[in-house]
Amino acid sequence: MDVRQLRYFLAVVDHGGFNRAAEHLLIAQPSLSQTIKALEQDLGLPLFHRAGRKAVLSEAGRELVGPARLVVRDLDAARAAVDELKGVRSGRLDISAMPSPAVEPLTSMIAAFSRSHPAVTINVEAAFTPDDVIESVRSGSCEIGVLGSERLVRAAGVDVMQLERQPLVLITNPQTAALGDGGSVRRSALAGQRVIVSQRGSLMRRVVDDILASGVAVEIAVEVAHRTSILPLVLAGVGHAILPSSWTALAEHSGLRVARIEPEAALHVAVVSRPEDLTPSARAFLEVASDHVRSQ
Repeated sequence: MDVRQLRYFLAVVDHGGFNRAAEHLLIAQPSLSQTIKALEQDLGLPLFHRAGRKAVLSEAGRELVGPARLVVRDLDAARAAVDELKGVRSGRLDISAMPSPAVEPLTSMIAAFSRSHPAVTINVEAAFTPDDVIESVRSGSCEIGVLGSERLVRAAGVDVMQLERQPLVLITNPQTAALGDGGSVRRSALAGQRVIVSQRGSLMRRVVDDILASGVAVEIAVEVAHRTSILPLVLAGVGHAILPSSWTALAEHSGLRVARIEPEAALHVAVVSRPEDLTPSARAFLEVASDHVRSQ
């Protein structure tokens, strides 16, 4: 078993099949298949079940994914550490982020990081729960995670840096409603109003469910999985939205009105990372995150 075989194995996993993995790796598909076959022979177990053009992980394959990612990540960290001594600043930084923290503060932190490290490519992967983000860091698929939670983030096996607290706000279209004229709105004022919500499990959805449970007759107009579609729906007059304050700048720039919600609920935003063996790029990003905390 060698690191090239592990990289090829992970490429098949990440791209869902041999053809796409070969395209990504810029190699011929038969060459990729031969490499995986040699790895399977070395291990004595099949790593994939072939189903047409698809490759489905076997039980052995599922067990190998996590350790393979850690080996590849650690080797990349070792190479990056040596390159740093030679003055090489290029590379790749993989970040897992939930939708609202990905708007802010991640945008500002990436901008600050890129100014100092323009040769580093940043890859941001989507995650929808705090557990998804934490697991991606623990498994080694990403070095940095940015997440939001109803409570201060606590997680075993990763380092946690609390970044900021984002109060939830009500975003409305001033052409269709006059809510929040005074800069704030009581939850009870949403009686009879149509709202756009994210799926169950998010803080924003829980607040809407709490409003409904209190007897306020709010109408759920649309339930969306992709949070990026919420502001366009508000602009189209479909309904109001409850989102973290990270969306305020985008909403106001679009001509929407933003008001505080009373009583208040807030999203706690944090950065998580592996406790050790980070690449220089990841360490530099954590320094940017620390600067962000100090600026609050």
